[in-house]
Amino acid sequence: MQTTIKSPISFPGCGLHTGRTATVTIRPATAEHGIWFSRTDVAVGDRLIPARWDVVLRSPLCTKIENAAGLQVSTVEHIMAALAGCGVHNALVEIDGPEVPILDGSAVPFVRGIMQRGLRKLAAPVRAFEVLKTVSVSDGMASATLAPADTLRIDFEIDFADSAIGHQQKSLVMNNGSFARELCDSRTFCRQADVDAMRANGLALGGEPGENAVVFDGDRVLSPGGLRHSDEPVRHKMLDALGDLALAGAPLIGHYTGVRAGHSMTNTLLRNLFATPGAVRMVVCDESMAARLPGYGLIWDEIPAVA
Repeated sequence: MQTTIKSPISFPGCGLHTGRTATVTIRPATAEHGIWFSRTDVAVGDRLIPARWDVVLRSPLCTKIENAAGLQVSTVEHIMAALAGCGVHNALVEIDGPEVPILDGSAVPFVRGIMQRGLRKLAAPVRAFEVLKTVSVSDGMASATLAPADTLRIDFEIDFADSAIGHQQKSLVMNNGSFARELCDSRTFCRQADVDAMRANGLALGGEPGENAVVFDGDRVLSPGGLRHSDEPVRHKMLDALGDLALAGAPLIGHYTGVRAGHSMTNTLLRNLFATPGAVRMVVCDESMAARLPGYGLIWDEIPAVA
């Protein structure tokens, strides 16, 4: 059955790119509501923005959504990954600013908060999008593909000149709590040269190495405390991919493969999926199919506890 969170929970913090403080609150919602954002700092006009692929403003640095009135919320990927990874199908996400707080740079604060509140089953079956045809996009050495599968699987590969990152590759099936156990505590990362360039362009104003981002420079990890996983960068790219795929509007059943892919490319992939005749269909999930969706089998004791 569809789910929602049992009671509201709030997360105050600072936006990674804007540097602006905001509080985001996840509230329960009814069946068939889906995930919507609401800008509570806006007094008049349409404050609601659907968490959906067709309202994404494609950006290489984060995922930004915008409604028809031009109202935006940016950096939604981590909270979307947490909602998907915990199996939350319906929620109203209120925010009193333009950017979701970055918190520690990962999704684990959202995951722990959601699971502390717990989930409530609703009187409607889960619907999912089943991929029926392979669709792909590419740009130079980067590519992303969705192919038919009987569950959601994410494969990702990255390759950076900085030897502290280098070549990393990982594959995971997203049920049985694997997102919470394997990915949710992996933080956003960047190279020192990228930090300098972003700040010169008025971005990454809320970034703090070691607190909410991992910064690399050649063979060095500059962030105090080092890494949470030896392959933390590729794990974070998989976290981002789950959050961006959650903008399909329902759980996806398919095999995603990303090679040096980013937010924009994953959104382009979703646009191609829904634009390709016969590539995807919506299915009502029986119990065995629901057991193969993200969030199924999540165990509290397996969620990483981080300071």
